[in-house]
Amino acid sequence: MGKATKSTKKFVSSGKLKKTIEIRKKQQQTRKKYQNRRGAKPGAKTAVQDTSDNFEDEPETSKTKSKKGISVDDVLGATLIDDSDDENEAADMEEDEDEDEDSEDDFDDNASFGSVDELDEDGQNHLLELSKLAEKDPEFFKYLQENDKELLEFNPNGVGLDGDAAVSEDEDVEMTDVQTPTLTTKILRKWQKAILEQRSLRALRKLLVAFRSAAHMNEDGPTLAWSIDSSLVYNKLIVTTLRYTPVVLEHHIPYKKLPNGKFKPPTQTGKFKTLQKMTLSYFHNVIHLLSQLTDNELLQLAVTESAKIIPYVISNRKAIKLYLKKCLELWSNANDSIRVASFVAIRKLATVMDQSVLDHVLKGTYLTLIRSSKSTSAYTLPSINLMKNSASEVFCLDQATAYQHAFGYIRQLAIHLRNSMKVKSKEAYKQVYNWQFVHSLDFWSIVLARACDAKVEAGNGTPSELKPLIYPLVQVSLGAIKLISNSRSYPFHLHVIRSLLHLTRHTQIYIPIAPYLLPVLTSTLSLSSRPKSSTLKPLDLDVQIRTPQQYLKTRVYAEGLTEEVIYLLTEWLTTEAVLGSVAFPEIVVPVSIVLKKAIKTVKTYGSGKDSASIKTLVERIEDSVKWSEQRRKELKLAPNMISAVDGWESELETKIEDSPLGKYMKVQRKVREKQRMLMQKAREGESETVEED
Repeated sequence: MGKATKSTKKFVSSGKLKKTIEIRKKQQQTRKKYQNRRGAKPGAKTAVQDTSDNFEDEPETSKTKSKKGISVDDVLGATLIDDSDDENEAADMEEDEDEDEDSEDDFDDNASFGSVDELDEDGQNHLLELSKLAEKDPEFFKYLQENDKELLEFNPNGVGLDGDAAVSEDEDVEMTDVQTPTLTTKILRKWQKAILEQRSLRALRKLLVAFRSAAHMNEDGPTLAWSIDSSLVYNKLIVTTLRYTPVVLEHHIPYKKLPNGKFKPPTQTGKFKTLQKMTLSYFHNVIHLLSQLTDNELLQLAVTESAKIIPYVISNRKAIKLYLKKCLELWSNANDSIRVASFVAIRKLATVMDQSVLDHVLKGTYLTLIRSSKSTSAYTLPSINLMKNSASEVFCLDQATAYQHAFGYIRQLAIHLRNSMKVKSKEAYKQVYNWQFVHSLDFWSIVLARACDAKVEAGNGTPSELKPLIYPLVQVSLGAIKLISNSRSYPFHLHVIRSLLHLTRHTQIYIPIAPYLLPVLTSTLSLSSRPKSSTLKPLDLDVQIRTPQQYLKTRVYAEGLTEEVIYLLTEWLTTEAVLGSVAFPEIVVPVSIVLKKAIKTVKTYGSGKDSASIKTLVERIEDSVKWSEQRRKELKLAPNMISAVDGWESELETKIEDSPLGKYMKVQRKVREKQRMLMQKAREGESETVEED
């Protein structure tokens, strides 16, 4: 059984190749057309001329390619795929973005990738390329019809190829007929069988050519190899290509997965370089298809399966940028399932060993998050929280690289705050009092809480590289709270305090939050006039950063604000940095004094509920003080017994839930969760009832 290259060698040995070369030399205009097509200079010497002089002595030079010309095989086989830029793709990762945009591969997506068939050893594609020549260069095709008709009538079946390797007239992509062949399920099944049983590269090549036809089927301009007139065939083709392509590539060119979750791209073997062109063409078609699909299930599949191709195209930086941009768009706008799939693809990009790719991922992720959080409502808040939690995971993959980005962005927040404090105008305050500033503070709190978690650091035995950023972030957060202290800004204060609570709960670092909560409570309880009754619904403080004018001095606003402050204050008191500290009885002294004073100064009208809540909290604080002092009696304190104190605190942290405040907090969380469920059902129009436990 002969191979594809043998038929070409027989054609060469027949003497017709030299004759064709001599004729081609006389056709100056046709040769110039090819030179312009390949970007060669008009006066440059072509590869055809170089090859014609020493073809018999050095037959392998017929396969060489140059940036300034075309080889003999290219001319006769019509393989017009440019390989000249492939060897420089790795170097492109180090160049500037402007240079990178100009260095993208120029290749024909409709090309049949004839070199892939040689790897597959399943026949040859000489006839396919000759028939394709009629579309690519009609002038030269007409010339061959007049001067060398035998070349166009070349039959691969005559050189010993079996029926499977030969090109069938009813199934092949590149036919000279005017009418484009129609893809059927029978043809797809044949390709599937070859891929599943033999991991056939030739079948994969045909599948990818048909896939491109599906991706560009509704567009004008490109000449498509297949026409698809059935939605069933279209869906089957898309699903088959997406699922089978990673399987075949991993079989022929596997890549190495490292224990830390990262991976190394496949080694630059000859087989990899041959398949890289085909893989990159497929990857571009997938990116194009992501913008066309409307079915959520198909779109999710496309994102999931395309992420498996990343190791094979990571050296092409422009393709990676386009893919990252599309994934970030889906991550910020699509439904939850597609958001998760897009994030998995983004995370796969972040696990690459290349530093520049990781920089692009971190920067793009943060900027996309901030742009998406410009407007926040009860319906967009869950999506924004999903984005913040998932983005924080990417920033914790490589903390050394994340530190550089986090430092710059936190410093940017500090600059905005400083400008607002200096100018003190309404416009300057808007630089801080906006949703993007709030979500940015909350995002960095989530990142530092995840990276600097006390339990994780204890397990690793080393502190996190992001830990030095906790202090500047806390300073910026507290400075933003102090910027404006009127009653309309209280929702903004509570947002920042929630972020700080999340940070101190995970890092176990003491943050003085009580001095910023208590003024909100005392100013709300000690109103100078009777609160106004209104029919307004309770204000959702989670989706407000500035209190609407109609809510000011109303009873519903005062009650909601008091309830939220008491809850946050209780949560702060039950953190391990406060209740688990040996100094807890002393820490809560000023808190108890302010709360008791607030109860005495509360106006008697309409404040019975608030007064009862504060009294309950004070009682739990006093009970917890006794609980802590009882256990502290067993500890011998001395300036040189720091290790004993640390051991006592570590043991006490495991018993916080058994303390009076811990039990009280557990009940408050259940009440808060019930309220949240009621509000959610009210938004969805369901019955506002919750089953009792």
